[in-house]
Amino acid sequence: MWQVRDTFKAAFEVDNYEAFVRVQSDAAVRKLAGQYSYDNFDDESETTLRSGYDEVNHTLEENLRNRLEIAGINVIEARIGYLAYAPEIASAMLRRQQATAVVAARHKIVEGAVSMVEMALDHLSKKQIVELDEERKAAMVSNLMVVLCGDKDVSPVVNTGTLNH
Repeated sequence: MWQVRDTFKAAFEVDNYEAFVRVQSDAAVRKLAGQYSYDNFDDESETTLRSGYDEVNHTLEENLRNRLEIAGINVIEARIGYLAYAPEIASAMLRRQQATAVVAARHKIVEGAVSMVEMALDHLSKKQIVELDEERKAAMVSNLMVVLCGDKDVSPVVNTGTLNH
């Protein structure tokens, strides 16, 4: 939102003040897109176009004020209403977002699996169900981690002999 504050500047400093506002607004948005990342990928504290709504809009407003001042235009308010990216960029950003979600989910799965393995080993030890040497503990941990972290159903294997043969 803007208004003409100085009619002399609006009439004589630029050819067409309405076109000037459009061109300067586009330029300010482009500058903003280059200044801020679209989204947080590695640094959660980073201000981005998606997460830093207030700061981004304030920066846009200040940038526009500086650009439009020479034409006698007063910027009342400026904010981003809609962001659109080229399809190939949007597609790449979506893939990256999906990959980040998969990694976060896998992290949670492993965290839970480790907790379950610890619990299983503790219970077996406390109840003295079976005594495991370090090699058998490692084999059990490996098997449990595969079962708990795998994304496919497992097929049980029944051992009819001893573990040593």
